[in-house]
Amino acid sequence: MRDFAENHVAHQDKRLLARLLTYLKPYTGKFILAFLLMIITTFTNMVLPLASGLSIDIMKSTAYSLTEKINIVLIGTAVLIVITGASIVIGYFQNVMLQKIGQDITHTMRHEVFDHIEKLSIGQINQLPVGKLVTRATNDPANISDMFTNTIVNLIRNILMMVIIAVILFVIQWKMALVTMITVPLIYLASSLFRKYSRTAYRGVRNNISEMNAFLSENLSGMKVTQVFNQEPKKVGEFEKINKKLKKSYLTEITVFGIYRPSIYFLSMLATLFAIYFGVDSIFRGVITVGLFVSFYVYVGQFFEPVQQIAEQFNSLQAGFASAEKIFDVLDTKPEITDAPDAIELKELKGSIEFKDVWFQYIPDEWVLKGISFKVEPNEMVAFVGATGSGKTTILQLIVRNYDIQKGQILIDGIDIRKIKRSSLRSFIGQMLQDVFLFSGTVRDNITLYDENINDEEIQKASDYVGLNHVLKKLPEGLSHIVRERGNNFSAGERQLISFARAVVYKPSLMILDEATANIDSETEAVIQESLAKIMKISTMLVVAHRLSTIQHSNRIIVMSKGEIKEMGTHQELLKKKGLYFNLYQLQYDQNEHQ
Repeated sequence: MRDFAENHVAHQDKRLLARLLTYLKPYTGKFILAFLLMIITTFTNMVLPLASGLSIDIMKSTAYSLTEKINIVLIGTAVLIVITGASIVIGYFQNVMLQKIGQDITHTMRHEVFDHIEKLSIGQINQLPVGKLVTRATNDPANISDMFTNTIVNLIRNILMMVIIAVILFVIQWKMALVTMITVPLIYLASSLFRKYSRTAYRGVRNNISEMNAFLSENLSGMKVTQVFNQEPKKVGEFEKINKKLKKSYLTEITVFGIYRPSIYFLSMLATLFAIYFGVDSIFRGVITVGLFVSFYVYVGQFFEPVQQIAEQFNSLQAGFASAEKIFDVLDTKPEITDAPDAIELKELKGSIEFKDVWFQYIPDEWVLKGISFKVEPNEMVAFVGATGSGKTTILQLIVRNYDIQKGQILIDGIDIRKIKRSSLRSFIGQMLQDVFLFSGTVRDNITLYDENINDEEIQKASDYVGLNHVLKKLPEGLSHIVRERGNNFSAGERQLISFARAVVYKPSLMILDEATANIDSETEAVIQESLAKIMKISTMLVVAHRLSTIQHSNRIIVMSKGEIKEMGTHQELLKKKGLYFNLYQLQYDQNEHQ
């Protein structure tokens, strides 16, 4: 079973590496050039120990005069300076080239991840913590970039150095080299164990980092609620649990690394002692010169140096593989809602909407809508009322295809919305929601959403239309006024007016309002109601509202209960029926009377 698990892990790593290499493919030429430059610098770094040993032997030799010895050493030194200088310059260009490749790959992966996240449905995004998605788009591509530009290259360099040094050691004195290599099988065994346990430890760290990011993202956004309900100690306790898990996983990783590196150091020192013992003996027996022994000794140290560095590179390699797994998990998540191959672009939207026996569920076998059927004519205002959870908002979500239905049909101007491109459909629809989201930037940015085709004249016209101009006059910078994160420097009513202007500036043929006036003051509500009366003349309007006073002038009111349509008619018609709508109206009337 253990062998199967290890083989599965090895196969998974190969599969991940193969997939990661596709991102390197556009830079194959540059990467090969950087690799060749790395080989050059590796070979030049191998020259110095041998040159040092030869210099010692020349100085001890009786075959040359003192002047000749000095000249030979000076010439050799000059050559070494030139070689070292060239190596530094080559190394600089190699490093710059690799870092540029790494940044390009990081840029590509971040763009791919963010683009894919945007294609996921609202339901899928709601299932993924924001903090984890942020980690996928930021930290993880950086880890993969580091794996390409540093880890893999250095891993190859170190392996190459070990091979070259091993060859040099055997050329200098093969018997001493054999004795030195006695520890290599033990090093291989230690490295194999390290690779196995470091993988598990590092994945634990990455998972706990993602969990912490998700917790921080959620709780920093909801800090106001935490403070209002005095939940700070509880949240600190929850954070401490996650923090301890992260600390424990880091300590596990440190322990694995802390055992491995001293073990390799001990084995390298053991090999060095063997080299010194047999080297000194060989000098006395005349088998090797002092200079070559010095070179041999230096090369032995250089042989084990890459082995210790490989430990760190294994760690970075695990970081890259762990990040790759997380990124590919996101990229392999197929969007639940996609355009059909033959989906069409709408040239116009007249505003006719029809639901034909629509059934919908978020969770299997828990139907939120049950056989919903109704029709809305162009330029009509239709309102949906009912208790919380009756399915009102779900109907609006389905019209813009945030979700797809399981049964039935939804038609826009007689066309099934699944046969219309989502971007085309949504371009004709304006939405005002109860929870207004404003982006960091300016008021102008939040109205246009950075669409450069919308000029200030159109923005001003939309602002005047919805009553936002009264707010803009109070702002020193007007449209250029800075909006802080989530629009927290604006009141709820001001944020709603900005969102209203955002919807109107795109000239929608269908306007959707989901509790748009629920959280605003009466003055702002009156402004919005006045604007809605104008919009009714130019576009179809669908409204969800709990305040029945705001929808009394609708062409039709649809009363929902437990996912079904219970009543349908005008305000007066429904009151005459004295059914569910009449009860809702009476309840609100009594509440208003007692306020």
